[in-house]
Amino acid sequence: MKKPPYKIALGIEYLGTRFSGWQSQTGLRCVQSELEKVLSKVADEPIAVVCAGRTDTGVHAHGQVVHFETQALRDERSWLLGANTQLPKDISVTWVKPVDSDFHARFSAQSRTYFYQIYNRLARSAVNESRATWVYHPLNEKLMHEAAQALVGEHDFTSFRTSACQANSPVRTLQSIKLVRRDEWIFCTVTANAFLHHMVRNLVGSLMMVGKGERPIAWIDEILHKRDRTIAGPTAPPDGLYLHSVEYPSKFMLPNNENNLLK
Repeated sequence: MKKPPYKIALGIEYLGTRFSGWQSQTGLRCVQSELEKVLSKVADEPIAVVCAGRTDTGVHAHGQVVHFETQALRDERSWLLGANTQLPKDISVTWVKPVDSDFHARFSAQSRTYFYQIYNRLARSAVNESRATWVYHPLNEKLMHEAAQALVGEHDFTSFRTSACQANSPVRTLQSIKLVRRDEWIFCTVTANAFLHHMVRNLVGSLMMVGKGERPIAWIDEILHKRDRTIAGPTAPPDGLYLHSVEYPSKFMLPNNENNLLK
């Protein structure tokens, strides 16, 4: 008689620069396919993973969460070291946790937090190339933060999603959005129950227009309620976007992903 499978959750971080996004695609280098290939070797059986949220081409992650089921019995250290010794250098498993059968990386999530980092100076940065978005125009982060507060709450975010978005509803609950400056860096931190396709990048693209003085603070509220993507700002580049963390009910006892940049 076949034993019930074990369910394992993993914390994953990756540099998205050389990936065509999270989801496996034939002929393309994707995070999911690289991870599944290595986990299948560690388990000595085919492994399929489910993630908390798919990221696009060029988008990074500090706190992606996945789960998978397996018949293979391995301790946490063996899963972590076995995977990391074989994964490419731009993907790392940061923690491993056996979970109950009712855990689901996507559907059990209560909220997700992204942050977007902007390098705001006249000269571009060589060492931060592809890891941050460079803007040479001076940006007023205080105006950006004030304008962004109109987005907090439950809204129809049609104005900030791509036409290719496949979500059944454009309504999302944005719990908080904060913009702060640290010297030449501006960090935008956004937490919501879920996000639409390109939602964070579209929000940031519009907020940067406010930061440059090209649009007034009230413009963000105006375009939000007009529900028209064509009147909002451009989509910000993927370079500065990171899936920071995913929050789950405490009963699952998953590790917390903390980052001092967000405090």
